[in-house]
Amino acid sequence: MITYLYWAVVMSFALGALWLGAARLGKPFPGLVAAVLILLAGWLAYTFHLENVFVKRWGGVMSLTVPPGQHHLGATWKEDHLWVESFDPSTNTCEFREYSKGNLLRGRVLIKNCNPLMLQAGGP
Repeated sequence: MITYLYWAVVMSFALGALWLGAARLGKPFPGLVAAVLILLAGWLAYTFHLENVFVKRWGGVMSLTVPPGQHHLGATWKEDHLWVESFDPSTNTCEFREYSKGNLLRGRVLIKNCNPLMLQAGGP
């Protein structure tokens, strides 16, 4: 919900700049440039900072896909970074992936000879 509110505010600022330039000042080109710059700044702020913050702190929306052939095991937050654990049965490897602000820091940890599903399959 907070994500939709954010984009509504960004769009209203962009439309306001367009209206101010075209209708009030009689110069549509500067209003159009200002609207495009506001939309670009809003997109950059959301992509490189706000997405993870919205999801963690205010109940935003974020979608991730488990890689093909892997099983999702868990997810946890470390500050504003999301770590997702999955298991690949073909290589017997557990993998932790980091989803950080803007996906600039893409941490990846591989644990070899990891079989977390063995206990569920009737192991000791």
